[in-house]
Amino acid sequence: MKNIQLTLLLVCIVFSFSGICQSISDKSKPQRIIIFMIDGFGDDYYRASSMPSLQKIEKEGTFRIVKSLMPTVTNTNNSSISTGFFPDVHGITGNSFFDVKKNQEEYMEDSSLLLAPTIFERARKFGVKSMMFSAKKKSISLLSRGAVLSLSPETASAEWVQVLGKPPDIYSREVNYWLMEAALYAMRKHPEIGCIYVHTTDYPMHTWAPEDEKSKEHLLKLDSYISAFMKAAPDAAILITADHSVHHKSNCWDLMKACSSRGTPIRNVISAERDKYPKHHRGFGGTSYVYLNEPSDLKKVSETIFKLKGVEKILPREEAVTAFRLQGDRIGDLMVLGDVNTVFGDLDSESEILPDGYRSHGSEYESSVPLFLYNAKGAPSSNYFNYNFDLARWLFHK
Repeated sequence: MKNIQLTLLLVCIVFSFSGICQSISDKSKPQRIIIFMIDGFGDDYYRASSMPSLQKIEKEGTFRIVKSLMPTVTNTNNSSISTGFFPDVHGITGNSFFDVKKNQEEYMEDSSLLLAPTIFERARKFGVKSMMFSAKKKSISLLSRGAVLSLSPETASAEWVQVLGKPPDIYSREVNYWLMEAALYAMRKHPEIGCIYVHTTDYPMHTWAPEDEKSKEHLLKLDSYISAFMKAAPDAAILITADHSVHHKSNCWDLMKACSSRGTPIRNVISAERDKYPKHHRGFGGTSYVYLNEPSDLKKVSETIFKLKGVEKILPREEAVTAFRLQGDRIGDLMVLGDVNTVFGDLDSESEILPDGYRSHGSEYESSVPLFLYNAKGAPSSNYFNYNFDLARWLFHK
């Protein structure tokens, strides 16, 4: 009888200890994280739309209107959000840059250009596996380092097509829905994945203003997908922000041609917006980098450009680096900023009046975006979040 009682006691101790160990293990395991970077989702888009899931998060979680980083283009801000650093650390100063040594323009798409660790690499040090989903393949090639799975509709394999059907065209709102379906499918199939990053396309924002019914329909649909993630993963933290907003622009300058015709030629000029998606914005953006033929040209070139209608600021490289935390060897001798109506790019003539439906970004006027956190255990207080890249920079640090 005593042996039976001793055996039962030992069994109870073992089970109790096992329960304690399980409890400790659960507490030490990082919370599952789902990050949404909704491209082009300025605060004006949020306020103009009915988005019940986000409105719930605004009331019950953390909500802030924060600043995005300059230039307000996708690569710069997506890199900051996915690394937790300003551009002076991660090195991505636009969608493109001018390689002075090669004397040629380069798209900022190669991961070798990213000089800071990604959130996926940080998570891996904690034993957390990650997945990245992006409507744009450029984001996958630039930012997915450290993720165990990455997917863009532009490069979807036959297996993904079999599961979800053929991806819609990149120049559509439907491509965002396909992307959300893919992320939901993968999350359900791989519950061991602890960090999921979803990046949509801003083509709908380039196409429709916030008050347009088609824009509202698009954002309501995205909101329903966020709700689906919340229901499918009630344990997960939901983190949401954007890279920039999008506004109508009425005037574009080709600074190369404008300077040449005014007797102040320059070596090169590149719009920070320039990428491989010309149907979005034709490569026109509110920030441009100017490269001089000679350092002594700085004053006269600055005076020429500043006289152009719509040019709001001109910063020499050192001032631009300080003002916007940029990496100096990847920007021009001058950083030119347009007003709310003005963009810069390559034209057939020195300037162009843009059509009523034209919409783009890149200036300081597109820097106001919403930020949301829901069910995020251990997150800092709301005062911590002043920039969009604050969204996840507090995660996965020893």
